[in-house]
Amino acid sequence: MIEHDLWFSLLRISESTKLALLKKLNSAEAVWNYSRDNGWLLSGDKNEVKIKSKISGASNEKEIESVKKIVFNNEIKLVSYNDPSFPERLKLYADCPGILFYKGDPEKLNKRKNAAVVGSRSCTAYGRSAAAAISRDLCRCGINVVSGLAKGIDGAAHKSALANGGYTCGVLGCGLDVVYPRENIHLYNEMFRNGCVISEFIPGTRPAAFNFPKRNRIISGLSDVVIVVEAGEKSGSLITARMALDQNKSVFAVPGSIFSDRSSGANKLVRDGANIYTDLSDLSACLSLNFNIINGGGSTFSGELQSLIFDHLSEKPMHIDEIINITHIDIKQLYELLFELQLDNRILCLPGNHYIRAANE
Repeated sequence: MIEHDLWFSLLRISESTKLALLKKLNSAEAVWNYSRDNGWLLSGDKNEVKIKSKISGASNEKEIESVKKIVFNNEIKLVSYNDPSFPERLKLYADCPGILFYKGDPEKLNKRKNAAVVGSRSCTAYGRSAAAAISRDLCRCGINVVSGLAKGIDGAAHKSALANGGYTCGVLGCGLDVVYPRENIHLYNEMFRNGCVISEFIPGTRPAAFNFPKRNRIISGLSDVVIVVEAGEKSGSLITARMALDQNKSVFAVPGSIFSDRSSGANKLVRDGANIYTDLSDLSACLSLNFNIINGGGSTFSGELQSLIFDHLSEKPMHIDEIINITHIDIKQLYELLFELQLDNRILCLPGNHYIRAANE
């Protein structure tokens, strides 16, 4: 029953204790029954007696009903540790949440590889384009994209995944009924229709600062690799990277300008031993990638990207930065495609890295 799951989520005990109870008793309802049966002890040691005494008195029916109303009004669902659709990767860790709240379809997290794409909220055009290109390429190889649904890099990664027909999961640092930041409400709604949004926090929980480091362990825990796109020295994405390393995950960082404060954290990750991300082939040792898919079997996919670029060009010169922002094509690949279009006499390159359609087009 949902009342038992909500009661269990509201318990003021550690995640490790909650997890131990669920592992031994298999459900929140069984934990409830255990807490109410004075004669039922699992081991009888003093610590268990203390824990049982604490949870037996935890029955705030008014609070449970309040949260239950939010859950039903917002069409929020719950998944427990012992449910088959619970994210399997999270079960590897002692601080795994016992119950997750979600909207959308979380089961695909167990069916395919997952990659976290994270970075600064206050990102540059370079960082946003890099995140979009990485997310696009991951989705075209059948890799799920996980991020934190924040503005900046997170939002760019989620949007690109959806735009390219991929699956993406957003992990919140607040309750699922709280859209934060508010500007992401349209992205939020699209994600639970074409991906999922999850949180370990009780509905109604506000986005307090101390929630986000806790949230970050879920992002890294769900993922097979973590890619830091752009991050300052105090960026929360560096916490995600550290947690990933603690979880024995591979961490990649996109190198940025040495003159940009927003890349200083990512650059230091590289200096301290993180893998450098330049293109999707860098992940080949960590993920089983079908490069035939991303290359489109050769000329077909290349032709589609050429058309995408060409359709946005006109007789008015367009700078390469603007082309990147519009197409979200990786700059290395973009230069190759622009060169191919010039060889075909379809476009011209003007001084200052500007491009126009050729006169005969």
